[in-house]
Amino acid sequence: MQWLFYVFLTVCTWGLYGVFLHSGQIAMKDPELGRYKAFLFVGVAYFIFAVLAPLVLLKLHGSNWNFPSKGVWISLFAGALGAIGAFGILLAFGAKGTPQVVMSIVFAGAPIVNAIVATWMHPPRGGFAGVPWQFYLGIVMAAAGGCIVSLYRPPPAPSAATAKLSVPPATSARR
Repeated sequence: MQWLFYVFLTVCTWGLYGVFLHSGQIAMKDPELGRYKAFLFVGVAYFIFAVLAPLVLLKLHGSNWNFPSKGVWISLFAGALGAIGAFGILLAFGAKGTPQVVMSIVFAGAPIVNAIVATWMHPPRGGFAGVPWQFYLGIVMAAAGGCIVSLYRPPPAPSAATAKLSVPPATSARR
């Protein structure tokens, strides 16, 4: 069951990803280019965790340093898909998407795409006729969940400036 720990680790970190990516974009204090600045540091983090760390682990575990070309190209393609997806999230934030809505759609939609493509690439025995109805129900439920979370998200708190405008002026109790 160690794999489940890693699954929950990924759920937690990817669940936090959008909120902190959006916060980093805002913290750059550059409304026009802040998302690109934030994405630059996502790349720095990827370099540390996806380049340096594996190099150390390969060295420590005595890798033979043989990289078959098919594995290299498929892995590069997977990395490009991940980077393009992360960039798409930033562009969605830049187009006024909120982390609640953007990430709800991403995390509802991505498993649907994954399930369909994985089933197409690795068909079950008996072909698609062997796919249980619950699989399709799960896809519909994932889509519905993303829609419901997006449609019924809690509204943001008013900004400090808006809150001050809505408070009536204090009246004096003395006469």
